[in-house]
Amino acid sequence: MKIALLGTNFGQAHVAVYAARTDMEVVMFGRDPQKTAHAAGQFGLASSTDMDAAFTDPSFDLVDICLPVPLHASYVLRALEAGKHALVELPLADDIEDAKRVTAAAARSDKHVFVDMFERFIPANQALFDAASEGTYGRLKQLTLWNMTAPLWPGASLGLKALPLEAMHSDMDIITRALGVPQDVTVTSVARDKDSAAIEAIFGFDGATARSSISSLMPKAWGARGGYTATFEHGILDATSTMGFDGKPSGTVTAYTAYTAYTADGPHELDLPSADQYTDMIEHVMAVLRGQAENQISPDSVLQALQLTLDIDQRVNRNRTTGQRPR
Repeated sequence: MKIALLGTNFGQAHVAVYAARTDMEVVMFGRDPQKTAHAAGQFGLASSTDMDAAFTDPSFDLVDICLPVPLHASYVLRALEAGKHALVELPLADDIEDAKRVTAAAARSDKHVFVDMFERFIPANQALFDAASEGTYGRLKQLTLWNMTAPLWPGASLGLKALPLEAMHSDMDIITRALGVPQDVTVTSVARDKDSAAIEAIFGFDGATARSSISSLMPKAWGARGGYTATFEHGILDATSTMGFDGKPSGTVTAYTAYTAYTADGPHELDLPSADQYTDMIEHVMAVLRGQAENQISPDSVLQALQLTLDIDQRVNRNRTTGQRPR
């Protein structure tokens, strides 16, 4: 497997996984020759600024797109036209019609398209999805998701313009996978400056409610913390995770049940496997390409979450520029 990795910023999260494997060859592509060579050299990889070669060189099997969001859809389409598989960072697109065009093109192609919905590979989230789909604790009634971070990524803005697509999209995927499409949405926001802000979104369903709380207002000493509380008819799953300056996350999921019929020992921490979501996501991509698994992060599987994310983005940023009150 030969991979063209486009992008030197978030692309480093992917290249660290590739570099640990022995079954692939990777070339990192970027616009700045020095920056690209430095990023690739840290992992002993070749680098190039000739982005066109990722599509015209027949030796590349997969194009991994870690470029700015407005380029995602067009580069996936270009990869398919060149007869290559594509892995694209989330979100798939910043326009739902572009996302639908990619979905249709992928359906027509014999090549695979993968969207990096990495949160689906986090064991704590898998525990939530399983409990919701299998009815382990009865019906899911209330879901609260929260993520609060300091500015841990130099040069990256986490202001109102960036938060919906860059930070809330994963929450929208969790919500739609666990509860479906909401009937109503209420959004409020606050900004400290152009690079730090917070958004609160509340979602109404038939017999259930959900909330997503995102903030980049925290001081550096805070690091990054998040989690969820999922309240079912007969129990609760409570997840917490933290990440400090070492970049190593830790987390737990605790189950609280209302009736002894569901557990004999009351509140208890779930025994979840240790996992790295990017490693598991890329392993899934490789398994699909080897014909050993069905694609679980295909474009059609992200459309509901993307539509919800774009709706929030429009409300937050349209209302901010026009002075309208979010609803």
